[in-house]
Amino acid sequence: MSSSLMKSFLSGVVLLAAPAALAGSATSIPAFDAKIAAARGATSPSGTTVVRAEMVDALAHFTNYDDGKVDTAERAYLTTKVSDATFLTGVDAEAKTYLTQFYELNDAATTAAPLYLNWVQQSPAELYGASGSLADASEIVEGYIPRGLGVANQVTLVQSAYETFRTDSARNFEPITLAELEETLATRYFGDPVTEAEVQGALTYINQISRNSGRIYQASWQCNGCGGGPGDLGGYIIAAVSSDRRFVRMVKVWTWTE
Repeated sequence: MSSSLMKSFLSGVVLLAAPAALAGSATSIPAFDAKIAAARGATSPSGTTVVRAEMVDALAHFTNYDDGKVDTAERAYLTTKVSDATFLTGVDAEAKTYLTQFYELNDAATTAAPLYLNWVQQSPAELYGASGSLADASEIVEGYIPRGLGVANQVTLVQSAYETFRTDSARNFEPITLAELEETLATRYFGDPVTEAEVQGALTYINQISRNSGRIYQASWQCNGCGGGPGDLGGYIIAAVSSDRRFVRMVKVWTWTE
């Protein structure tokens, strides 16, 4: 994705989220149901099967198009869906996985767990095993939540990203697949293409934490007038979470500037 397209996407997310600040379960739940019903329709692009992209779109009504968080009423509603055999009939495996991951991540917690993140000692190029525009644009931290003090959920990841990287905004994290991560890492940075070695090195490094759990999340970020200049800048953040949900490796990547 080009830097201009990335910025347009991020701006669009902000614009979509802002008008819905007062929305809640009274609107998000019916909107979710309507999206799933449409996905099951014979005229749906995927036929009567609910595929991952359709599940992503439907669940976005609890976050991107709603008030930005899954509240207790929305969480309770989703609880009735994640293990409901009737609801899951006709939902393909990847869509089920996304539903489960989304439900786990968005647990309606309102207080973040204490996630102690520290900057890694080696450079991104050393960790990726290759230099280039991706390594140059990366910042990396990692750390853990003490045992018994919580897990890496949505509120913990968002608050930790904001406090660590000091951006004006860090959007909600969303579950992504390894294929989606690879595509994201291959973004052009300020017009400069990345090398395949960088992408594969970053993919391996990030997946070291999540390979036994499949917990890889992505969020967008932007900052207005950062660094003392008049322009804006932004990009994405990847969070890889261990199987016990206590250890987190977080990579912030800067992809566009104005």
